[in-house]
Amino acid sequence: MEQLLIDWLKEYGYIVLFAWSILEGEIGLVMAGIMSHTGDMFLPFAIFVGGLGGFAGDQIYFYIGRFNKKYIHNKVRSQRTKFALAHLLLKKYGWPIIFVQRYMYGMRTVIPMAIGITKYSSRQFAIINFISAVAWASITIIPAYFYGDELLDLLKWMKAHWYFAIPFAIFIIATLLYNLNKFEKGLIEKRKNRRNSVDFSQNDEK
Repeated sequence: MEQLLIDWLKEYGYIVLFAWSILEGEIGLVMAGIMSHTGDMFLPFAIFVGGLGGFAGDQIYFYIGRFNKKYIHNKVRSQRTKFALAHLLLKKYGWPIIFVQRYMYGMRTVIPMAIGITKYSSRQFAIINFISAVAWASITIIPAYFYGDELLDLLKWMKAHWYFAIPFAIFIIATLLYNLNKFEKGLIEKRKNRRNSVDFSQNDEK
């Protein structure tokens, strides 16, 4: 996948980076950082294009939540827990969740749609989303730019020792998914306990 993306970036450059960023891929940003390191891309413009793609992607999901009620209704039915968690996080943390959601695997499309369902200001969301997207691109691309040689060596090692790299990658992904799922269940459970406590108190008062 990395080699294919590099070939596409060399041939189509910033167009591929923009499209890949809409699809929420950090791999594209890392490759853009490496290519900025090798001189195939211009670092400031790569950051801008990557951030613009991330911004556009979340704006699309936000407006899907705001205007495509039929799609959202079906989505909520199939991912009820994730939408409940998204609303819980938005209520608890407010606008900073727009920054954090870019790093939450499995929630990056759900949270903008969940915010779109609410009466949250579309203008305020766009402003925060743009700043968040540029920060996201910068945080990912700049380290790849400075450590381009080391990352290229790592990619070569992974290709030569795929029998170690693949199981390790699977282990890391499985661990992240397990912890994320545990975090989601913990928040939902706390929400249920608070509701039960409120209901119990109300029944005692009656």
